[in-house]
Amino acid sequence: MRFMLPNLANITPQLSYQYQQDNCAVLYFEQTQLKQLAQQYGTPLFVYSTQHIADSLSIYNQGLANHKHGIYYSVKVNSNIHILSLLHSLGAKFDVVSKGELQRVMYVGVAAKNCVFAGVGKTQDELLFAIQNDIGCINVESASELYRISELAQSINKIAPISLRINPNIDPKTHPYISTGLQENKFGILTKEAYELYQWAHGQPNLEIKGISCHIGSQLLDLSPLLQAAERVVEFAQSLQEIGIEIEHVDFGGGIGISYQQDESEKIAQLDWQNYFSNLTRIVPKDIAIHIEPGRSIVGNGGVLLTQVQYLKKQGELDFAIVDAAMNDLIRPALYQADHQVVELQQHVNDSVASKKFTVVGPVCETSDFLARDKELKIREGDYLAMLSAGAYSFCMSSNYNSRLRAAEVLISGEKNTLIRKRETFENMIANERIT
Repeated sequence: MRFMLPNLANITPQLSYQYQQDNCAVLYFEQTQLKQLAQQYGTPLFVYSTQHIADSLSIYNQGLANHKHGIYYSVKVNSNIHILSLLHSLGAKFDVVSKGELQRVMYVGVAAKNCVFAGVGKTQDELLFAIQNDIGCINVESASELYRISELAQSINKIAPISLRINPNIDPKTHPYISTGLQENKFGILTKEAYELYQWAHGQPNLEIKGISCHIGSQLLDLSPLLQAAERVVEFAQSLQEIGIEIEHVDFGGGIGISYQQDESEKIAQLDWQNYFSNLTRIVPKDIAIHIEPGRSIVGNGGVLLTQVQYLKKQGELDFAIVDAAMNDLIRPALYQADHQVVELQQHVNDSVASKKFTVVGPVCETSDFLARDKELKIREGDYLAMLSAGAYSFCMSSNYNSRLRAAEVLISGEKNTLIRKRETFENMIANERIT
């Protein structure tokens, strides 16, 4: 017998509990039992769903099916080469923000022409590498960067394809650390300056103007700021066309949010995707391609972090569940005050253990090392937990703080599981260190 818990179904449909003969319910991801994975590979362990990734990508392709478009997956969100290879096989292109990310996608067989290079601080070495490998487009963030690109392209007798990232000064109504479209943010170029830079670039023989780009922020649960930004970008594109500068594409970045908690699930459920895509294709002329750079909305809810309870500790009025995962594995709660859902991998139906509100913490020597607060759990020492919505900005932001080894990663497809990153060893961790 299988049943869906509402708080799981709304966050990640591929997660469900299944009753076992011993009168307990075990958590499954697709058709894979997560407790078995935790025991097989150890914890902490990141697990990703193939089905979720494929389904999420298809939402964008179906929504823009009647308009020339490109879906450029944001590599910074989750850069495991197996995930990149999977997305490549599904027809995705890629948004990179460093030479290393470009090398990753090229390593899995993606031509640089199918990538856009974004980021506010590209170095000379990074730009040269991108131009030499025929990058699809460079999203330019400043006048100085534009001049540098022109000089580098000229020095190797190449033509660099460019798009200026304009800052539309729109409030995305999200966490201030992930807001990028306001005038006080470091990203993009204000439209007046961008207009002058486009005119300058139009006269440079080693630059080819491809488009206009824009990104206003991440974890957006309201689509109206995105459509507002789209209108401003298209208006700007039309002003360029009036002076003879043709635009092939407009790049609206990413930013659509995911469900971390029940209240966000309700907001996500209310998002009118059909209305968003129909308005986007109405705003953008048919002869201009629409580029989107989703990341979190592709993989965020498609990943979980498995961890084992080491100790239960009563401290005054608080109950702590001390687990073997920590802020070095999942820094989002400490960095962004992110609130991830936490669930048991096994729930005993008839059990004498009382349900309590726990603060879930790790072993790192920092007060900020917490993974979740005030979570209703029914657990013993030795039980396993799943941190949900851990597919984005999770492993890729992990570290070796406290000389902790980075976790393993597994990709599941139905009942099949594939180890896509081995657990780090001590030898891996110190490989580049030297004793003089």
